[in-house]
Amino acid sequence: MDLKQTLLDKIATREAVIGIVGVGYVGLPLAVAFAEEGFSVIGVDVDETKVEALNRGESYVEDVANEVLQPLVESGKLRASVDYAVLAGVDAISICVPTPLRKTKDPDISYIVSATDEIARYGGTGKLIILESTTYPGTTEEIILPRLIQNGDGVGRDFFLAFSPERIDPGRTDHTVWTTPKVIGGMTPACQEVALALYGTIVRETVPVSSPATAEMVKLLENTFRAVNIGLVNEVALMCDTLGLDVWEVVEAAATKPYGFMKFTPGPGVGGHCIPLDPHYLSWKLKTLNYTARFIELAGEVNSHMPDYVVGKVGDALNRQKKAINGSSILILGVAYKPNVGDMRESPALDVIQLLQAKGANVCYHDPLVPELASEGLPLHSEELTAALLQAADCTVIITDHDAYDWQFVAGNASLVVDTRNALRDVADNGRVVKL
Repeated sequence: MDLKQTLLDKIATREAVIGIVGVGYVGLPLAVAFAEEGFSVIGVDVDETKVEALNRGESYVEDVANEVLQPLVESGKLRASVDYAVLAGVDAISICVPTPLRKTKDPDISYIVSATDEIARYGGTGKLIILESTTYPGTTEEIILPRLIQNGDGVGRDFFLAFSPERIDPGRTDHTVWTTPKVIGGMTPACQEVALALYGTIVRETVPVSSPATAEMVKLLENTFRAVNIGLVNEVALMCDTLGLDVWEVVEAAATKPYGFMKFTPGPGVGGHCIPLDPHYLSWKLKTLNYTARFIELAGEVNSHMPDYVVGKVGDALNRQKKAINGSSILILGVAYKPNVGDMRESPALDVIQLLQAKGANVCYHDPLVPELASEGLPLHSEELTAALLQAADCTVIITDHDAYDWQFVAGNASLVVDTRNALRDVADNGRVVKL
């Protein structure tokens, strides 16, 4: 039996059943895309809460609306389970599990290992298996492949293996699963052909590369590029502060150059599931080869210290009003890691809050998209943003510049503002605003 042709035929006729391991921020939008294209999709996740919500047609991911998810569930095109046994009958599996860093900045690929072991347990013969989770170059070949060939199956003949990194930016509507090019690296030409065929059904453009390790490196380059440039502009902010210059004016003027410059803006740190983590995967891998990734480590050092710099700015601003951080009431505006989403992963706001509390501040916050911080280990809930709340705060710190904020209202009622996002750039300066 020609397993490759059988799989290609099933993909072409939409008879292939797709398994998604991990139905979080990455897996759920992918599952929806396949289901909308006409495939039957089964999600697997160890989180029973997610599985139950998905099976009710209730989305827990901001990029997937209930109005989109529910019809797919009701039609039977999309369902979920906590039991890996359901993968025995699927034709293709995308692994979309978390890949966090340990406190030592070493990669934790235990979720990938566990998922692969379960897939092997229920049989990979005849299946296409794609890793989407961000990881270091070599993971697909060194970690996944050996676990799938233990029963004698040959890659590219009895099963098909590839790496295709997730590239979706949460909260964006201009770049979707369909419009974002999909980088794909197969273990063999046959693996590449099948993976391109499958993803070609849900993306407008596929980008084949020579190997899974190349595709793994592509993802790390993309986010290392951002981490290094954010680190650069954050250091420029520190330089401008020392020189008595306005970093925002400098950046905006530099951005008028029509070539050779890409605009990045400073901030209170970096957050999200990619930029603070992905470069460390590459750095760790290179350390095993006795190579130091100096740009990555320097950018990480600069970015990780930005919350300390913000707290220093708050202290200086209060000091000029003859107040100390200790005992002051400080209001944080925006705690999500980026504007217009409720995603708290690696948000620098958490570090700023904890540093202020450690110095004795009475901290409260408002975020229209994050009702509470209990899941982040902080017993705080979002306060109603009123004139009284702003007026009562000794200092208001803008961390996340959600579009929902009325900056005129904020500036008109706050007695002192530390603006880490240049959110008040269009508001008349009343002498009470301190920029990053």
